[in-house]
Amino acid sequence: MNVLSLFDGISVARVALDLAQIQVKNYYSSEIDKYAIQVSTKNYPNIIRLGNVCDISSNTFEPIDLLIGGSPCQDLSIAKKGRKGLDGERSGLFWEYVRIRDLVKPKYFILENVASMPQKDKDIISEAMCCQPIMFNASLVSAQTRKRLFWTNIKFELPMDREIILKDILQPDGEVDERMVNKNKKAYTLTATYMKAFEKNSVEKKQRTMVKVGTMGKNYSQGNQVYSPEGKSICLSSRSGGIGANTGLYKIEKTEPEFNIRKLTPLECERLQSLPDNYTEGVSNTQRYKSLGNAFNAEVISHILKSMGVEGVSP
Repeated sequence: MNVLSLFDGISVARVALDLAQIQVKNYYSSEIDKYAIQVSTKNYPNIIRLGNVCDISSNTFEPIDLLIGGSPCQDLSIAKKGRKGLDGERSGLFWEYVRIRDLVKPKYFILENVASMPQKDKDIISEAMCCQPIMFNASLVSAQTRKRLFWTNIKFELPMDREIILKDILQPDGEVDERMVNKNKKAYTLTATYMKAFEKNSVEKKQRTMVKVGTMGKNYSQGNQVYSPEGKSICLSSRSGGIGANTGLYKIEKTEPEFNIRKLTPLECERLQSLPDNYTEGVSNTQRYKSLGNAFNAEVISHILKSMGVEGVSP
C-alpha cells in the first residue's frame, strides 16, 4: 500500500505497519526535524522525503491508501499554559492535514492528538474530519499511561488490557547509566508509605494507572514525582530532554536493601512506545527523549491498522 505520513517524526507509523504485517509499496514522509529524520532514516532508508507539510501543494503521488499523522499538540495540551488551541502557530498546522487529505483523497485516514484538549477544539476537529474521535490509552498495550484521541474512518474496537506494568520493561541495574540515579537519598520524601500506596490501588487499577509513592524534596513538579514500577509510567513528553528529563522518577528496588530513585533510560522509553530496543540510538539522549515524547505508540497504531480492510488496496 501507499502511505503518506504527515508530521512523521521518527516514523513510528512505519514501525506499526510492520507490526501489523501490512506490505508497504511507498512510504512518503513529511518531517522537518533533522534529528527525527536522522533516526527515521537509520531505520528505514527507503522512505520518500517530502519536507515541510506546508510545501505539499500538488498531488504527485501514487494513489494514497493511508494518510496518517499526529498534528502538533503544543497549543492544545493541558500542559501548555495559556494555550491558544487551533489558533496557535503549532497546533494550527492541523489545517494542513485537512488540506492534504482533501488533496490526495486517501482511502483511509488516521489523525491523532491529545485527549486533554478543550472541548471546543475537539468539536472543530471532529467537524472538519467528519467523524467523532475514539480515546485510546496506550496503557492497554504498553506500560505507559498515554491518552490520545484518534479520528479515523477505520472501524476498530479497543483491545483487551495486556496488563503490562513498568517493571516488565525495565533494564537490569547493571545496564543503567549511574547518572540516571539520584544518589541524594535524603531528598526523598514519602507522601505515602509504600504499603499505603498499594492499599489505595487495587491490582486492576495498578495495571491501568501510575502508583505514586513519593516526591523528591519540596519541588512538586512532575519531574520530581516518584512512582512505583508496579504501575504504569507517566505519559512521555517532548519536553523530556537531558539528564533531568521530565519522565518522572521511579523507585527501583535492587537486590540489596537500598534502592535507586531514577529516571527512565532512553531504551526504556523506547519500550514504553512499543519500539525496538535502540531504535533512536545515534542521536543525543536529549534528542532521543524529545523524539520519543513526540511519537506515536507503535502498538496502538498497529492495533488500529489491523482493523483496516485491505481488499483492493495497492500491494
